[in-house]
Amino acid sequence: MQLRLLMTMKPIVMQTRQSSLQPKVPGKLALPFLLLLALVLALALTMALTMAGWLLWPTVRAHLQTVAVLDLMQNRPVPQIAGDFAAQPIGSEEVQYSTPHGTLHGRVYFPLQAAPAPGVVLLHGMHSTGMNDARLMSFAGSLAACGLSVLTPDLPAVKDYQVNEASIRNIGDSVVWFAQQVHAPVGVIGLSFSGGLALLAATRPTYAASFKFLLTVGAYDDLARVSRFYLTGQAVRPDGSVERLTPHEYGALVVEYEHLEEFVAPADVAPVRAVLRAHLDEDPQAEAAAMAGLTPAQQTKARQMMDSRSPVTLQELAQVEKTRAAEMAALSPQGKLAQLTVTVYLLHGAEDNIVPAAESLWLARQIPRKMLRALLISPMVSHVGTDGERSPGIMEEWRLVHFLAQVMEAAGRH
Repeated sequence: MQLRLLMTMKPIVMQTRQSSLQPKVPGKLALPFLLLLALVLALALTMALTMAGWLLWPTVRAHLQTVAVLDLMQNRPVPQIAGDFAAQPIGSEEVQYSTPHGTLHGRVYFPLQAAPAPGVVLLHGMHSTGMNDARLMSFAGSLAACGLSVLTPDLPAVKDYQVNEASIRNIGDSVVWFAQQVHAPVGVIGLSFSGGLALLAATRPTYAASFKFLLTVGAYDDLARVSRFYLTGQAVRPDGSVERLTPHEYGALVVEYEHLEEFVAPADVAPVRAVLRAHLDEDPQAEAAAMAGLTPAQQTKARQMMDSRSPVTLQELAQVEKTRAAEMAALSPQGKLAQLTVTVYLLHGAEDNIVPAAESLWLARQIPRKMLRALLISPMVSHVGTDGERSPGIMEEWRLVHFLAQVMEAAGRH
């Protein structure tokens, strides 16, 4: 269009008489202005890029820290570009703290060179090692090396393979206490059954204000539905579809251990419990010693209970679901999350056969939309660890890194 116009324009300049009063060439007049404009644009661009970099830096740093933490958890070499952001010298100390419901014990991990550091409460899953679980300690130390102060409370009932009201209070009291220590709300990470218990604590006004956010890993929504999964190997999703998995024996054993009086006579509770406890603790020597102290009838019963596929065991588990229905409902997040005011991140292993991934889908359906920050069902995650059985592709690795980086960024905010 411009070319056509130029070609049709009359040569006005050629027809104009030359004069000493003729204006100077416009290009020479515009040169200082163009240089000034270029300098202003360059400066604006530099400032924009600097501002963008400044705004994006916390996100970039969180992703690098996540890569470092995941590699450290897997005992893999950490790339230097990531490792530099998760290498702060750290210390730790055991603490006892008073709460409205008694004295609790825990351990605090902290960066030596960062004060004050944002706080995170890391809740262990169901295992007798509690806060001394090696993987938990490694995770807590890695978070502290990223500049966070981390409390790992010892939860007595959870250590004893029990889901109860006392644990909800212990979790809430620990969150409140640590928020007071760091003078700000704290992030909370709940592993396994502690994730469901932490959700219940977060629904209570006494505790909610001390939560900065809550990340659950392998959490449950409905204890009765999880117990039913142990019977059938079928996990029903909210859309009605069904996932079929072989349940891990651990799940059924936890139900048996917690409600042992439903399975054996009163006189048999203590000796059989010792066998089940050693089996859950993965301590074969203690298990053999406890088994040797049983009568022949008790030994038969203990072996039957440790066979999670035994028809007798399945029948007894089904009966417990009925007799303990009210108790399971009271200790389940299901139906209690509509008024939740805490930001939540849900992470679940795609092939979790202790608490199936359908449970996080049910949780996501109930949590208010503005409170659910992210949901990820990942083949890279097992139950509470990053050791899923499938070989992940690059996109699955990126999804997990990006998901956890969101949590790291939220945890690092003052």
